[in-house]
Amino acid sequence: MTEQELFARICQGDEQALEVVYRKYYRMMVRLVTSNNGTENEAKDVYQEALVVFWQKANSGNLVLTSKMSTYIYSICLNLWRKELDRKKRFSNEEKDAIQYQEQEKEEKVKIIHECIDRLDDTCKKVLSYYYFDGMSMKEIAEKIGFANTDTAKTKKYKCKKKLDELIKRLYSEHDFLD
Repeated sequence: MTEQELFARICQGDEQALEVVYRKYYRMMVRLVTSNNGTENEAKDVYQEALVVFWQKANSGNLVLTSKMSTYIYSICLNLWRKELDRKKRFSNEEKDAIQYQEQEKEEKVKIIHECIDRLDDTCKKVLSYYYFDGMSMKEIAEKIGFANTDTAKTKKYKCKKKLDELIKRLYSEHDFLD
């Protein structure tokens, strides 16, 4: 069956003719997308969407092919794929911006915490810094500072953390730390 015959049948609503077109040009359309940073699944989606567009235009009675049918479908696929790439790029940029914003927020919170820790007494500074920033265990902290045992270190950490929380609440609004 020639392209003109297939096109005429599609214009009359022949779904079997559309299936023939689908199989006939499938590899070409998959190559188009996969050679332009796409996956085979993305290619399938784009090709199916392109055929829906083609089917609707052909059935509207307003489509006059001035090129080969394969060229027309190829151009629909190409345009759809370009739109998808643009959408991905926008999404990727938005995602990067969100990550950058989160990192800046985290850095700001850490800076505030450091500033507040610096206002505490020396023992509290050491206990909290060793525990939260150096990742030391209660046993290591007790030995390093000279506490009698780990229970003393735990109690001191609890009290120092409570002082830190109160200081942060007093100096900064709660929404700075609720995110």
